[in-house]
Amino acid sequence: MASAAAKRHLPEERPVTWVALVGFMGTGKSRIGWELSRRLALSFVDTDRVVERVTCLKIPEILELYGEPVLRDFETEVVRRCLRLDQVVVSTGGGTVVREENRRLLKSRGPVVLLEASPETIYKRTRRHKRPLLEVGDPTERIRTLLAERGPAYRDAASFPVSGDDREAEDVVEDIVQGLVAWARANPELAARRGERGSLADLVGTIVPGRRG
Repeated sequence: MASAAAKRHLPEERPVTWVALVGFMGTGKSRIGWELSRRLALSFVDTDRVVERVTCLKIPEILELYGEPVLRDFETEVVRRCLRLDQVVVSTGGGTVVREENRRLLKSRGPVVLLEASPETIYKRTRRHKRPLLEVGDPTERIRTLLAERGPAYRDAASFPVSGDDREAEDVVEDIVQGLVAWARANPELAARRGERGSLADLVGTIVPGRRG
């Protein structure tokens, strides 16, 4: 039984116990995901970090050495494992939902929040980090092109969008919470679904790209 002290730290309003964040690189998925997990007293999983841990390679290294299809295979397996979890906020990679299978899997489990930001904001947030897709003459124009290409996939995956442009993290989180409340009212059966099996430790077991199960 939880102690009285522990109960005081639980949020008064926790409309869901599983939620995924999607969006382009630099839209704030990791930062907002962490803050959202604290707001709702949930665990936080960053799928990019899980892939890096099981491969012992950074995402740019995977892209350089093996190519994008292999990275997407790793992402799909991690997404599948995340579906088993409960009481978790899942932050996905910027290109995870480009694969239709990943969109379908995420939407089958619970709400999917699309974080949005302008090309200028994205470039400002990512320019000091190694991003192979943006190593071109005009990174901002490249971001615009990629956003246009991926836009349909992002919108297809999303339960609802939230903008993170020029806003405090706590304000973005509160918008997400209000969106989750509305989503849960409209989808009571899916909102009430709980994880079937697995734990956070299960995410970092041996992952073989392309294997199902």
